[in-house]
Amino acid sequence: MADRSEYDAFVAAAWHRLLRTAYLLTRDWAVAEDLVQTALMKVWVVWPRVREEHEAYVRKIIVNEHVSWWRRRWRQAEITTGAPPDRAQDSDRMDQADERQLVWELLGRLPARQRAVVVLRFFEDMTEVQTARTLGCSVGTVKSQTSRALAKLRVDASFAAAYARKG
Repeated sequence: MADRSEYDAFVAAAWHRLLRTAYLLTRDWAVAEDLVQTALMKVWVVWPRVREEHEAYVRKIIVNEHVSWWRRRWRQAEITTGAPPDRAQDSDRMDQADERQLVWELLGRLPARQRAVVVLRFFEDMTEVQTARTLGCSVGTVKSQTSRALAKLRVDASFAAAYARKG
């Protein structure tokens, strides 16, 4: 059990990791910050009663809130403004920017739950058990969602083309 005096230290230590997770889920820095702040506000209320690992508990709130927000705006149209400009100067940095953009686009094509599993498993290096605990589901669900997400990525034409260029 933790008292509220530890809360500020926890937020300072975990903020960037939580923000990165939220950003990978939302693909928008402003929304990611809102998501983390909402999760931290919710955990503040129950902080003294949180018995599990604090960061995992907040990640669980972030993922659940993201899914909840996504469901609310499900019918709204997405407005695109085109690809962001590249600022890299040399070809290596351009290749890295291209890869990041491709990963970004591919993650965006996955359903929210599959994207959450991929982000937690491969970007946050969580085990299947940790991912299941964070998402509030069984390990089998994590495995099946991971399998479906990776299968979808494998058959995606742009992923296949990029993989072929690297190979």
